[in-house]
Amino acid sequence: MGTEVNGSAHASEDVEALLDAARYGYLEDVTSLAAVGVGLDSKDEYGRTALHMAAANGHVGIVSFLISKGVDINAINEEKNTPLHWACLNGHVQVVKDLILAGANASMLNSHDRTPVDEAVSRGKLEVMDAINEAATHAELNSANVF
Repeated sequence: MGTEVNGSAHASEDVEALLDAARYGYLEDVTSLAAVGVGLDSKDEYGRTALHMAAANGHVGIVSFLISKGVDINAINEEKNTPLHWACLNGHVQVVKDLILAGANASMLNSHDRTPVDEAVSRGKLEVMDAINEAATHAELNSANVF
């Protein structure tokens, strides 16, 4: 039995290996699995992607790699949490900044009607608020047209 993602089937073991590599910070394994055709946007039975796992655990290198490969930065799991929700919840400031700069939507609501910022505040991760504001300001400045 395989997992269907973007029109290609992959063994669920391959998807689990990808998510485990992202969860535990094994960039080499993530790149190897991608090289043999495991889709980087593949989801497990709970809708989690490699980006969810890397973001939740603060693995900046893997997050950067996945973003550079064009994964869906606003992918939702079965609870409608995005990778940004998880990074905020766990207080991973650099991951939060990287996701925002890559275009992550900070106002998406999960199944509990909470934004990523709400999740950060609920866990007392107030430094995440500063990171979001800093990244949003930086993104706005970079997109401004100066004549």
